Amino acid sequence: MSKVKFLFILIGIFVFYKGYTAFRDFEIGVGNRAVDIKVKSGGDLEGEVIALMMYFGEPLKLKEHLYTTSRTECLNLKENAEISSSAFYKCSRVNAKIIEGKIVEVIEELEVIQ
Repeated sequence: MSKVKFLFILIGIFVFYKGYTAFRDFEIGVGNRAVDIKVKSGGDLEGEVIALMMYFGEPLKLKEHLYTTSRTECLNLKENAEISSSAFYKCSRVNAKIIEGKIVEVIEELEVIQ
C-alpha cells in the first residue's frame, strides 16, 4: 500500500472520529449545559432544577436544599446523607431561584424523584 493511500485512510478515520464526537457532544445535555453555563457565570436564574431537600422536626419542615446537576447525583447524595444523619431527605424537581449556583428560594416542588 502506498504512503498516500495510508495517509488518506488516517485522515478519513480522524474526520470520522471528530464528526462522531461533535455529534455526540451536541446531542447529550445541550439544555443542561446552557443552565450550567448561566449558573457558573453568576447570573440569576429561575426555573426547574433538581434539588436535594433536607427536612427536620415534627411536623417535617424544610431546613436545607442543595442544587444538583442530575437525578443520579441527587440520589447518590441522598443515600450518603441518610447513612450519616437522622434528618429526612428527598430528591425533588423544583421550581427555584438560583444565584451563583446556589438555591436561594424554593418556589414550588413539582415532582419527587424516587
